[in-house]
Amino acid sequence: MSWSRRSWKTTVLGSLAMAGAVLVPGTAYGGVEPGGPGGPAGQGDPGGRGLWASATIEPGRKGVVEVGGYEGEPLGEGSVLTLTAPAKARVTGVPFAGLGYRGAVAPGGNSGTYTFVGGAVSTWKGHKFPFSVSVDPDAEPGTRLPDCTLALSDAEGTVHRRGTCSVMVGLPAPVLSHPASGVPLSAVPETSGTAYPGAQITVRDAQEDEVCATTAAPNGTWSCVPGRALPAGAGRLQATATLNGVSAMSEQIDIVVTGSARDEHDTVSDGGGGRLEVLPRV
Repeated sequence: MSWSRRSWKTTVLGSLAMAGAVLVPGTAYGGVEPGGPGGPAGQGDPGGRGLWASATIEPGRKGVVEVGGYEGEPLGEGSVLTLTAPAKARVTGVPFAGLGYRGAVAPGGNSGTYTFVGGAVSTWKGHKFPFSVSVDPDAEPGTRLPDCTLALSDAEGTVHRRGTCSVMVGLPAPVLSHPASGVPLSAVPETSGTAYPGAQITVRDAQEDEVCATTAAPNGTWSCVPGRALPAGAGRLQATATLNGVSAMSEQIDIVVTGSARDEHDTVSDGGGGRLEVLPRV
């Protein structure tokens, strides 16, 4: 990894480090339904009694990986659920506070555990156990972090169920910083902002038509100019970043185009944020 990319992460990703994670839709804390990615159907457990967990977390951010799916035999006091952190990540917390379960994080965050201490028999059914996980800022968006494993053992240390959790690295959302929302614009305004270095940036209007496109520079900045004049009046712009098969969108901004294409040169983007100028039509 180049110094410039690491520098950008330090200055931009660092300020977003606690903004949260992108979680798998439909299940709190990033869990997936049985049979989904990382679920029991993918772990050689046709009986549907295996452990499963899945989440997508952006580089340099913390998210929650939630473990569930156990439908096996009851386990008593001293039984332990262990999540081993994947490469380029570490466990930072065990926020579940259910009666009879005690959470702990291993030194260095290599793993986290929940231990049943309730004094009765626990089936581990009906609960989902969240583990706070922090992903390294150098993790590459669009990749699945290897070596994330799950195990449920009894008080004697005998493992009754294993599972593999899926932690995907998400793509930070791009920032569309120019033009500013509500400021009157010319018909071909320059758009610019920041994004993950190397991400393909596409700016679209309210009809989802492409306005311009470019690639984020190694320092995370990007800019492009519409290849066509924007229609006069109120409109909306939004930037989408794409890299390694994953994408993220900026916030939408409202714009008002007051300039006329006749009053200025037509410009088009060269695909890299530059401008090609065409003489006005007569």
